[in-house]
Amino acid sequence: MADRFFSNEMPEFVAEAEVEEAAAGGGTSLLKLLSLPFPSAADRFLRAGLDLKEKIVEKTWAGCGRRVRDFTLYTGALGTAFLLLKAYQVTNNRSDLRLCSEIVQACDAASQGSGYVTFICGRAGVCAIGAVAAKCAGDDAALNQYLRSFREINMPSDVPNELLYGRAGYLWACSFLNEHIGRETIPSPHTVGVARKIVKEGRDLARKIGSPCPLMYEWHGKKYCGAAHGLAGIMNALMTVELSPEDRESVRDTLFFLIRSRFPSGNYPSSDGSQSDRLVHWCHGAPGAALTLAGAHKVFEEGQFLRAAGDAAALVWRRGLLRRVGICHGVSGNAHVFLSLYRATGAAEHLYRARAFASFLLDRAGELMAAGEMHGGDRPYSLFEGQAGMAFLFLGMARPSESRFPGYEI
Repeated sequence: MADRFFSNEMPEFVAEAEVEEAAAGGGTSLLKLLSLPFPSAADRFLRAGLDLKEKIVEKTWAGCGRRVRDFTLYTGALGTAFLLLKAYQVTNNRSDLRLCSEIVQACDAASQGSGYVTFICGRAGVCAIGAVAAKCAGDDAALNQYLRSFREINMPSDVPNELLYGRAGYLWACSFLNEHIGRETIPSPHTVGVARKIVKEGRDLARKIGSPCPLMYEWHGKKYCGAAHGLAGIMNALMTVELSPEDRESVRDTLFFLIRSRFPSGNYPSSDGSQSDRLVHWCHGAPGAALTLAGAHKVFEEGQFLRAAGDAAALVWRRGLLRRVGICHGVSGNAHVFLSLYRATGAAEHLYRARAFASFLLDRAGELMAAGEMHGGDRPYSLFEGQAGMAFLFLGMARPSESRFPGYEI
């Protein structure tokens, strides 16, 4: 199992005063980076993120003829557009915003008739990001066009309920628009209706199979627990809308079921009943669960959720330096766990740990990928699998209180 991740030999925690004292000392380049005062480290992350952003644009857009083969946020051109939008939000560089809008326009054409409805892997993401970029640019005509297109998305009757391809991913896109464009941009009767359908199907399956969990779902024949296809991701989306008291209670109790399913290590199974304690990814395992539970603390205001999120984060610290760089199943995604806990608690320990994971990538990822000891992703410049996710993390580290896991935290 240890071959899936690097041994974490970084200090458990370094207080700011100790950091300043250590800055003048020796040690490896990684330790020196950890020893920088945070404003200096944030500047390093910002410069690295912007430099890497330029490389991503060249590899995924300019260098391939400004054509879209894969329009998705997950592995395609929309991920580059979202990275550019993030860069604009951090630096206010209008060139990044213009290029973001240009790429989204191409993704809009490429996604017509795709049949996919979600934020991360479907047309909802194209329309939602296009609308937000248009609002930032003050382009009312484009904003209204993308909102019309979003409202015209047809939800197939047989669509699954999970996040990447299903109703939960569409529902999250609705909430993203309501957060960034304005309340009731997507009217609550519509979002509540989608949420009720998700809850009903979960309740029906749980009753059918006699599950102790109030809500249960299947995707390709498996009852997944994680963020990408399972309970963590579906509950995360449901918590973004106003639920009935009964449905709200079902979501709450499903999250408690998820917590009870933990392994002794603190990790979470990839599917219901699985005994394999291997995966420490956003898509499967403790990282995705931690993000969901941190969100549950905000929604339900119960300390148990925050404690469980902290327990999951502790496991991510021990086993989360994966031999991959990406957001879905790599170090970049796992670092977002600590950023989420930092925003929830304000605890310096969580910011330090996010900084440590990001510093590991900044200092060593290039060398490790060149040596074949770290995987750059099957789509090496994409947002969820590759280096665009690393650039997104670096930009988030420049403003930790504003960081969000893309497509998961609003």
